[in-house]
Amino acid sequence: MPGIITTSSPQPVAGTTLPPLGVGLTWQGGLMPFIAREGHRLDYLEAVPDMLWLDRGPQRRPRYRDHREALAAFAPLAQRVPVVAHSIGLSIGSAHRFDRAHVEQMRAWTTRHACPWHSDHLSFHLAQGQHGEMNAGFTLPLPWDESTLDLLVPRIAMVRQHIPLPFLLETNVYYMRMEQNDYHEPEFLNQLCARSGCGLVLDLHNVYCNARNHRFDPFAFMAALDLRHVGEIHLAGGMELDGFYLDAHRGTPPKEVWRLLDWVLPRATNLGGITFELFKDWIDELPEKNLIGVLERMRDSWQRLRRNAA
Repeated sequence: MPGIITTSSPQPVAGTTLPPLGVGLTWQGGLMPFIAREGHRLDYLEAVPDMLWLDRGPQRRPRYRDHREALAAFAPLAQRVPVVAHSIGLSIGSAHRFDRAHVEQMRAWTTRHACPWHSDHLSFHLAQGQHGEMNAGFTLPLPWDESTLDLLVPRIAMVRQHIPLPFLLETNVYYMRMEQNDYHEPEFLNQLCARSGCGLVLDLHNVYCNARNHRFDPFAFMAALDLRHVGEIHLAGGMELDGFYLDAHRGTPPKEVWRLLDWVLPRATNLGGITFELFKDWIDELPEKNLIGVLERMRDSWQRLRRNAA
């Protein structure tokens, strides 16, 4: 029965409840053979909509066109299981402009696929340069301060007004620490959710990656975070490179990430799903039995949560 998992009377995520879907996998074209064989292990697919359309630029009309080949592969799956939208294109933290056209495109896409919620990244990748707008090509972190809250809160309000679904922002990975913040990161996230009504995609591998590179206790981070705002959890694997541990979405989650999941689950009382992320570049090197093992372990954790909540 649709509803939230609850052990008390927590505040709902983003002003409404999330259906408890279960276990999901981020859709990639290279995973199609696996999904065709093992799709019974999945309760939903998380799709990056930006991979399924062509953005021809703000000056073109129409700006967006369907990526026909990718959509043809994706559409039959979307008819069989729920689809959760996880966009990468909003750049909600860009100082120079807010991409309202992207919000309208997301409204059309989430309606088309009957998404139960949608999300993007708590970051920016677009910036104004000397010769025009620049795209960094990856997510850049935002300061944890009042000016960032002042920028984000009205933008989140606009997203929520135009797309009548729970809206979640993903906790970001960062490889350099900013100085002179007004808040520690968990405090900033608590303030953001309380002031804006958005929820969180809690990426446990990002937290682990940050904790490992910057040497803090991830469990202390979790204890300071209001986990009632968490609507979705991401799991992934990573890799070492040049003295850093990278959020590469490669391989299976480290054992420490599984420990974080076990700690978080009983406390994330509005959770809609747990998603495993795997980048297309690493699909071929991950044995299928290992991917099945990840999904089975996620399933065991989800079912244990449901039993404890009953």
